[in-house]
Amino acid sequence: MTLRPGPRNLITDVAGLRVGNAQDHRLKSGVTAIIPDKPSVAAVQVLGGAPGTRETDAMEPHNSVQEFHGLVLSGGSAFGLDAASGVQAALREQGIGFDVSGHRVPVVPAAILFDLANGGDKDWGRFPPYRELGYEAANAASVEFELGTVGAGTGALTAGLKGGLGSASTVLPNGITVGALVAANPLGSVTIGRSRHFWAAPFEVGDEFGGLGLPSPLPADTAEIRFKYHAFNAATTIAVIATDAVLTKAEAKRLAVAAHDGFSRAIWPAHTPGDGDLVFGMATGTSGIVPDHHASMDLAAVAASTMARAIARAVYFATPAEGDVFPSWNAQFG
Repeated sequence: MTLRPGPRNLITDVAGLRVGNAQDHRLKSGVTAIIPDKPSVAAVQVLGGAPGTRETDAMEPHNSVQEFHGLVLSGGSAFGLDAASGVQAALREQGIGFDVSGHRVPVVPAAILFDLANGGDKDWGRFPPYRELGYEAANAASVEFELGTVGAGTGALTAGLKGGLGSASTVLPNGITVGALVAANPLGSVTIGRSRHFWAAPFEVGDEFGGLGLPSPLPADTAEIRFKYHAFNAATTIAVIATDAVLTKAEAKRLAVAAHDGFSRAIWPAHTPGDGDLVFGMATGTSGIVPDHHASMDLAAVAASTMARAIARAVYFATPAEGDVFPSWNAQFG
């Protein structure tokens, strides 16, 4: 089966989705908002040991809320959960949300990553800035957006290199599109040993993250375990896997489960006790295609490969900034 990316190679190749970013480079942190054009089915799967979330209980298949108005990825550790309030405020101003007894209530789940120890100025005073960054990100939502040192990936780090915001897409032969969006901030490494080669290389399409392939022979330190910090709960990769297929809430959760395999293909090690690794699964249904059993198998496989590509692209597109504690991939190897 020949696979190709969508025209943008971004999650917004999934029709009905927009993404907005806001960041503060002095803070070395930011927010990414994912806004569907209409309420969309969504679910979540957490496999990391140190998650930070808001409204994720509502996403379980057995609970009553079936569709959601936005998703948020944010830096700032627990302080970053304020970002969802800003996104919620922006959506309410636009008249978006459930009508509950005459009140407009947008439901906006969120996840955060730890970027406090990255060299940025976190002396923000009484209140953290994430609510305002969330508001700005929601209002900036568009089908076009940048990758690398932007949004929730602004202050992201990996083991020895800067992390970032990444995205990729895949169009299946049956017409279904899958897109991934990720703020890559793992404790582990996205490159093989101490080489410049990405763990995700087998899934690369063209030269979307350098076209380097795998090193040959594999370096002697391939299995070396490298962490960026020794502090506990000091990382997290958070992501969205989306499709234009028609899925139930339970099927969206299964899509999120499959996308976690992309973490394991792109990060060594992944899903540690100090990572809060989380994937939101979202289905806009805009293609009108209801996958049968075989198509569902393809969808799961592509969810993993597209996520792996997005993680590598997050690191590949990161850019240097004053006060960085680690170099960007391009500064180190490019």
